[in-house]
Amino acid sequence: MASIYRDSRGYWTATVELPPSADGTRRRKFIRRKTKTELRLALDEAEAQVRRTGDISTSSPTVEAWASYWLTEVAAKTRRPKTYTSYRAIIENHVIPVIGGVRLDKLTPAAIRKVLAKMETAGLSSTYRRNTHAVMAAMFADAERDEKIQRNPTDLVVRPRRAVVDLEVLTVAEAQRLLTTFEQSPDAFMWATFILTGARRGEIIGLEWDRVHDDVDLSWQLQRLDYAHGCRGRCGEPRPSQCPKRRFDVPDGYEHRHLHGGLHLTRPKSRAGWRTIPLVDPLQSILRTWRETAPENPWGLAFTTEYRGAVTPIDPDQATSMWNATRDAAGIDRPVRLHDLRHTTVDILDAAGVGMDTIMDIVGHSTRAMSREYRSKANRDRIRQAMLDMSASLGYDAA
Repeated sequence: MASIYRDSRGYWTATVELPPSADGTRRRKFIRRKTKTELRLALDEAEAQVRRTGDISTSSPTVEAWASYWLTEVAAKTRRPKTYTSYRAIIENHVIPVIGGVRLDKLTPAAIRKVLAKMETAGLSSTYRRNTHAVMAAMFADAERDEKIQRNPTDLVVRPRRAVVDLEVLTVAEAQRLLTTFEQSPDAFMWATFILTGARRGEIIGLEWDRVHDDVDLSWQLQRLDYAHGCRGRCGEPRPSQCPKRRFDVPDGYEHRHLHGGLHLTRPKSRAGWRTIPLVDPLQSILRTWRETAPENPWGLAFTTEYRGAVTPIDPDQATSMWNATRDAAGIDRPVRLHDLRHTTVDILDAAGVGMDTIMDIVGHSTRAMSREYRSKANRDRIRQAMLDMSASLGYDAA
């Protein structure tokens, strides 16, 4: 039975006896609360944990210490490389600077709100704050499972809403015009492939000729992966890429094929992304023509670039820069992103009367809702005609 008393500061205190350490040193857990009722509840929880696990931690790590452990031992081994990189950036740039010194057992919902408020003051979007909330929720959920904390404080904080973004999307007419004027761009064949497949950036720049036949196989994508120290930091080099024993930082079971430098072919993040698209005209003719003149490369890639006189795969960021230059040269004065060409593809398919389930299969969405969200609000012709048809059916002349 734990003893209960009031200490010199007026706090109700209880001491729980724990199993001795390996060298026989006595171990105790001190629990302090403002009221006797609160203390009894905390004491019951502590004694229940001792009965359940045989022991209880006598100290609590800081948020920074737990984050370091969690990133290395959990996130790096279970998340995809790009996801892990984004987690690490959020934690190092926004979580640790604000609450890194707080002990886990002292962590409150107010501390979580403090992180989000600091980000809002810095002008960061609600979507990014929402992602930060999700990262903290995952990190502290594992702390709860490991019984480092009694409850995940993030569960008690409302998640920020996703920001509403007005996307700049090519209209169907602009896409048609671009397909006939792309000949002015040295990468015309690649941009046509983007529009006519709705594929993602990595899927197109990572497309291999041996996956282009009667169908276009989009089961791989090109990504840049980060290096990690292979020497556990003993080499003294500040950057993992400079480590003599450097390795690529990927979790177990992660499928990837090394191409060049830090560029790899990796599997799409979801099974919905593993898809094949029937190859029909005009894309069939476009790719056939390109294949006859495309430069040879040791990776069998359909699209490459040249760097310092040598043919290399196209880096993802480089592909974005190439698109921006082509878009501007074509006279499109809106900031249409390369990824937004997927929205244009969905618009074209939708305008052609293609069903939503089929659109999902073509562009690799996992839900109909996602495909519907990709339909451009700017493409109003079909919707306007539907409203006119409805008015006519009610006897009104809405023309």
